[in-house]
Amino acid sequence: MTPSDLPSFPQGLLSDDALPRYVQVAARLWDDITARGAKAGDRLPSERSLATRYAVSRDTLRAALAELANRGLLESAAARGWFVTGNDQAVTSAGGHTVEGFADYALKHGLATRSRVLESRTRPATVNEAEMLRIGPGAALFEMRRLRFLDGLVVVLEHNRVPLALCPALADTDFAAASLYATLRSADPAQVPRIADYSVGARQPEAHERELLEIDDGTPVLVAEQLTFNQDGRPLELTMQVYRGDRYRFRASITD
Repeated sequence: MTPSDLPSFPQGLLSDDALPRYVQVAARLWDDITARGAKAGDRLPSERSLATRYAVSRDTLRAALAELANRGLLESAAARGWFVTGNDQAVTSAGGHTVEGFADYALKHGLATRSRVLESRTRPATVNEAEMLRIGPGAALFEMRRLRFLDGLVVVLEHNRVPLALCPALADTDFAAASLYATLRSADPAQVPRIADYSVGARQPEAHERELLEIDDGTPVLVAEQLTFNQDGRPLELTMQVYRGDRYRFRASITD
């Protein structure tokens, strides 16, 4: 899944210094990790030590670590610190399919992301949600609606639902800045998105979608529905994404 048709810039116009600070730190940190031949399971220095090394605040350092965790390169363990996962791919894949988060795509392509949280709450799961997520009807569900931006342009209206028991920290996380997948990966036990059932279709936007996505012409929207599974094959996240049709392109590999 690839946001597309964003404004292009002449090569060299956007220097590394133009990227968000935490993206710069994430790139530098991963370069250092790979240069030292780190292996899966190797533990990183403390957050305090890393913040001092890269001359950034603890908040910026944690945002950088979260970005690398969201890409599946690092993982955290409660009270033990950060560890290398051994996955040197930018995304996690299985069976020919790829689960790539919005922040994954942005970091890989050097794009600045921003999120505007429209709603964030916990509520009982409906019967339909419970069936899809394999939880009891009425079980605690974390629900969030966000507008997602790339380089200042609105791209998608996103609706996420996750069983709260899998990651209680969701309820207290500020997702205007944090990554959903990074937060899931940092849960105890970690919740790693591995594979997803995905469908997409086109339609005309509804009135509120037209307003939120800043559509003032006949541009259609692409509606993607995704059910993501964790490393144990358990349903992890139910998502609906409404993309501006002129800023999104879907790609897939067909296998046997």
